[in-house]
Amino acid sequence: MRMAAAALWISACSCSLLLSLSFSGVEGIGVNYGMIANNLPSPDKVIALCKSRSITDVRLFHPDTTVLVALQGSGLGVVLGTLNEDLARLASDPSFAASWVQAYVQPFAGAVRFRYVAAGNEVIPGDLASYVLPAMQNLESALCAAGLGGDGGVPVTTAVSTSVLGSSYPPSHGAFSEAALPSLAPIASFLASRSTPLLVNVYPYFAYSADPSSVPLDYALLQSASASGGAGGAVTVTDGGASYGNMFDAIVDAVYAALERVGAPAGLEVVVSETGWPSGGGGAGASVGNAAAYVNNVVRHVGSGRGTPRRPGKAVEAFVFAMFNENKKPEGVEQHFGLFQPDMTEVYHVDFTAASSS
Repeated sequence: MRMAAAALWISACSCSLLLSLSFSGVEGIGVNYGMIANNLPSPDKVIALCKSRSITDVRLFHPDTTVLVALQGSGLGVVLGTLNEDLARLASDPSFAASWVQAYVQPFAGAVRFRYVAAGNEVIPGDLASYVLPAMQNLESALCAAGLGGDGGVPVTTAVSTSVLGSSYPPSHGAFSEAALPSLAPIASFLASRSTPLLVNVYPYFAYSADPSSVPLDYALLQSASASGGAGGAVTVTDGGASYGNMFDAIVDAVYAALERVGAPAGLEVVVSETGWPSGGGGAGASVGNAAAYVNNVVRHVGSGRGTPRRPGKAVEAFVFAMFNENKKPEGVEQHFGLFQPDMTEVYHVDFTAASSS
């Protein structure tokens, strides 16, 4: 989660930027299983809770063997991340990448349904950005050597925040920043050649909270789409022949435009690896009611399969942030993005079945 990008999200027309990638065969709705807390339930209870609520996928920010053991036989799709502090070694030492795969992927591959391995989280742009692509390449080679790569194997990608965008308004003018471009252009080429999506963390909440007087709350909450599950409602942003009734679609399409601008084919997809809204913590618009509205609207919207104006009919896959309120995160809104309390009671109700029944 990168709040520093909030300033970028505010445009002259109250628009902001969000990302989404959709890829064929959307599974439903996923959640981010963060563990920056000292009071969380055991992983086996967490996985059982996911299954009981029709959550189809989980994203792990770092490998945890206890969690991977609990995931065995669950049927849940798993996005497995690397620690950012491991990127330099993964990039420079193929043997370290091989040992990483041997420790965290190979022993579980028969019983855990790995969707992607993600090399790093939100390090582009930044001091670690140059390590991402070589780390991805070494991890891919290690997976192939272990018999887990290639067609039908585990794809390798990375997760970025929308701060990689230097331009976002109107959506068709979406472009990567000068700082992010040297890293993302070759990464986009790498991913496109393998038909693997880019993961993007998307938070319209921070666009709204940075300037609530300029960003319409209903536009940020996807309220205009809530009734039908689609992208209808009052038009807030017009971009050529495209009309946007919610911020989610506008940001998704800005990212697609940025990818196309660096030569990525239209088939390169994006997965919204994080999106959510805080239920408290004192920030503008941070409330249980708004969080419930946003997350349920996202679930219905992606479940509708209608896509975005730039990618009509191309379903969007999204992972909600986060499973729990995490008490070791910085005080304020960051401690209040959870769907559940640590005792597994709901912060608010989310109908995850809407992702597959819309």
